[in-house]
Amino acid sequence: MKIKSFLDKYVSTFSRIAILAALASGIILAMSKAFPLFADWFNRYISSFCRLVVSKITGILPFSLGEALFLCLPLFAFVALFLYFKVFYNDDIKSGRFVVALASCLCMLFTSFVFMFGTAYNGTPLSHKLGLSQDPVSYEELEHTANCLIDEIDSVIDEIDYKYDGLSRMPYSFGELNSKLNDAYASFSSEHRFVPKLRSDVKILAVSPVMTYTHISGVFTYYTGEANLNVNYPDYSMPYTMAHEMAHQRGVAPENEANFVAFLVCMESDDPYIRYSAAMSMLEYLMNAMYSASPDEYSDFTSDMDLRIKGEMYGFSRFFEKYRESVASDVTEVVNDTYLKANGAKAGTQSYGMVVDLACAYYKD
Repeated sequence: MKIKSFLDKYVSTFSRIAILAALASGIILAMSKAFPLFADWFNRYISSFCRLVVSKITGILPFSLGEALFLCLPLFAFVALFLYFKVFYNDDIKSGRFVVALASCLCMLFTSFVFMFGTAYNGTPLSHKLGLSQDPVSYEELEHTANCLIDEIDSVIDEIDYKYDGLSRMPYSFGELNSKLNDAYASFSSEHRFVPKLRSDVKILAVSPVMTYTHISGVFTYYTGEANLNVNYPDYSMPYTMAHEMAHQRGVAPENEANFVAFLVCMESDDPYIRYSAAMSMLEYLMNAMYSASPDEYSDFTSDMDLRIKGEMYGFSRFFEKYRESVASDVTEVVNDTYLKANGAKAGTQSYGMVVDLACAYYKD
């Protein structure tokens, strides 16, 4: 009777639904962690349908709803505190209902996470889906893969237009890039059924220059189904980063796997600049790993590199210099690292760089 009395007094119908949905979502998430094949099935059919519906609804808007809601969080918090202390604080029943309602909103966010994206972290590894055998990687294998990527770059580099500062220029608009990458994903999805078919444009972050201080080049907002891009970065990084966020939007959750799917999708394109962006971005990951493994051999490797490739990398370094050290990036690093580890990525933010293992396995096979 006491429980029924408590529910009648403080818990509205909405809150009861939200709490029950969160409990059910918790069971689904636990099952996905215990059974990777269930995680694959849920992500491929249930979550992909949810992402499709939500992304089509938010896609009507010309701006990023996810970004707008995030930027409004301080306002929401202020309004909630104001209402609590001005309207509900002196009334025990209203105060209790208000607190339960806030907790219910958090429950709905958790449910949204599970149904939109959460189980994707627990599926079978991408290497298994692609039939790649991953073994410990030697420096020689890193260098072999890097040379393969340089060959990919050499095949298109004469078609790339470079500016006076060494950075290349994207030869088309943001809208055309969206269309080209959607076409590449359509082709990739036809051959790889674990990536669902979805046409949805990536949105520009309105606060891109400010976001650069956080070192965030793109973000997928699961609660609105939107892939978003920071367009303040040099042109050559945009197609690959955009494809990375589109991979998240299609249910590829682990960062190293999203990186590699983005690479494969870009290389699926018949557009030279998109392939150039993917090969350059992957080469940078390889070169970081090569330097960590053997600085002396790394130096020998870079000495013969095409000056245009070096110019692109130096140009990015010059651009990034003023953003390199910031409090915002330190905070973002901690938050992102914690989020990734909470979802099963033991390496945290270092998991981005683990894409080199997949790249080496791919070019070895």
